[in-house]
Amino acid sequence: MKNPPPFKIIYEDEHIIAVNKLSGISVTADRYDESIERLDKLIERDLNISKIFTVHRIDKDTSGIVIFAKDKETHRSLSVSFEDRKVLKKYILIVHGRPSWKEKICDLPLVPNGNKKHMTIIDKYRGKESLTKFNYLLSTGNYSVLEAYPQTGRIHQIRVHAAAIGHPVVCDGLYGKETPVKLSSFKRAYRGDTLTEKPLLSRLGLHALELSLPNMEKLTAPLSKDMDSLIKQMEKVTVTFK
Repeated sequence: MKNPPPFKIIYEDEHIIAVNKLSGISVTADRYDESIERLDKLIERDLNISKIFTVHRIDKDTSGIVIFAKDKETHRSLSVSFEDRKVLKKYILIVHGRPSWKEKICDLPLVPNGNKKHMTIIDKYRGKESLTKFNYLLSTGNYSVLEAYPQTGRIHQIRVHAAAIGHPVVCDGLYGKETPVKLSSFKRAYRGDTLTEKPLLSRLGLHALELSLPNMEKLTAPLSKDMDSLIKQMEKVTVTFK
């Protein structure tokens, strides 16, 4: 069985290219590992583009939408839009636990701690302003699906804030548990063999779903197959859905 392509184009014109990337691929160079596979170089190679410019980043282990500029002027313009918080971003995440709220705002200040794991920590003295809005969608067993709207763009922001409010993202070895999600863990009538059961999700349960750029229509990156399958299984057995 062939591996799925590392990215799919969801929008392209003479100025920008937007792709839906898989989990596990770094957007640009990793200063700790220069040999790591890079999304920008894959796009240049596969599409025969001499140079693209990085506008923003999402975590290596996060799937979803990433936008690149094709020229310096567009790169400057889009970069300013991101810096001025004129770009609306929407994420879908699967987390541990069952929230008692419908909406939640986390504004804990964040700063990278510089360790080898590239972690970000909460620090009210040295941390930079950080704000994430969460909306509750559904719960099944001890798992829930949330929407996240980050108002700032700190490294690992959604993951750290989700953990801080008591609901770490599933399969997140840095800020929660790395344990894969299996159907037997939330389906009471599961009749299969739990010893040979394959996980529904074994990577970070975080997906960059939408971006709304100034003067452009909203861009959407469909959920990857693994997250989509898990959420559909959760919907089948849940009793609460927004």
